[in-house]
Amino acid sequence: MTTLEPRINIERALASSPVQRKSLEQVWGFDDVAIVPGAVTTNPELVELSLQLGDREFSLPILASSMDAVVDVDFAVAMSERGGVGVLHLEGVQTRYEDPKAALAEIAAASLDDSTAVIQRIYQEPIKDHLVAQRIEEIKRRGGVAAVSAAPQNTKRLAPIAKEAGVDVFVVASTVTTARHVSRSLKGLRLDELVEQMTGVPILVGNTVDFQATLELMETGIHGVLVGVGPGAACTSREVLGVGMPQVSATIDTAYARDIYHEQTGRYVPIITDGGFRTGGDISKAIAAGADAVMVGSPFAGTIGAPGLGYHWGMATPSAVLPRGVRVQVGQQRTLDKLLFGPTSRTDGTENLIGALKTSMATCGALTISEFHDARMVIAPAIKTEGKIYQIAQGRDR
Repeated sequence: MTTLEPRINIERALASSPVQRKSLEQVWGFDDVAIVPGAVTTNPELVELSLQLGDREFSLPILASSMDAVVDVDFAVAMSERGGVGVLHLEGVQTRYEDPKAALAEIAAASLDDSTAVIQRIYQEPIKDHLVAQRIEEIKRRGGVAAVSAAPQNTKRLAPIAKEAGVDVFVVASTVTTARHVSRSLKGLRLDELVEQMTGVPILVGNTVDFQATLELMETGIHGVLVGVGPGAACTSREVLGVGMPQVSATIDTAYARDIYHEQTGRYVPIITDGGFRTGGDISKAIAAGADAVMVGSPFAGTIGAPGLGYHWGMATPSAVLPRGVRVQVGQQRTLDKLLFGPTSRTDGTENLIGALKTSMATCGALTISEFHDARMVIAPAIKTEGKIYQIAQGRDR
């Protein structure tokens, strides 16, 4: 039997080759980490929560996601009255139908198997320019903050309409957004030109999870960055596309880009962690990791009066060629006030999100969000199960 000799000297090849073996980073999500209490504590009522977007200041660092099941005119006004921001989706049913309630009711009534097809059909109705302006004017007329969103491909068309109608905040949102985009179109969306065109209106852009992409987005002059790819309860981008990054690591990386940019330019651009939140503890971890605010979807969709009627679906669900979302049933279990401020008898962290955040910050001695960014965090995958045998046995909180 002939023994074949290797033709390549492996040791010599590895020593001289410029080829690099792909390696995997260890990254972390909300359930993998914990915030460590500080040496100093304070009273929760002394904690000050505020978010600066351009020249505007908001008393709550929470934005309601720009999804049809979450924000309509009523919900945007309600969030404004409580000091937060509700972002209206300019490509959803609110701008496709004079009376969107029938469309929302049809989506809610569809079977699980039929729901995506029903959503796709309903979203085939064209966006109407006069409704874009009308919805913004309705929010403004009722004293609310008019924050809206559009995908990059429709921003050129919708942003001028929104500005003329008096929009207060404009969000450019897609699954992944970068400052550099390769396209066959003669001229794609230029964020620096959009910022100039929308002077006086804060421009938020997302989503991203990457240090370099975040830095380049900030260099265009935008006023905030949304962080997160695929963590939302109704989003399936991670399954369909295989892309994403756990939210704690994504927040740490993008917040680092914010701090480097601030150090070099003197301009502070807030980081807004978007999606994947279930509890006040998740929100606290995101902000301790470096976020200036959070964008929340499903918990708001589950409030009484939310437009989704107890259901929630992702922004990419209506895609006619590659839907990346699913309709999920979230119920309508609590009021908006109970979700944000309590009081609550639940012990699982799903109500009184603001109270939880303030208490978490106070436990670390942080009076401001900026101070909370300095809180120590540890990798602690057993944090939710250590010593909890009785809670686990009885199914935890009801």
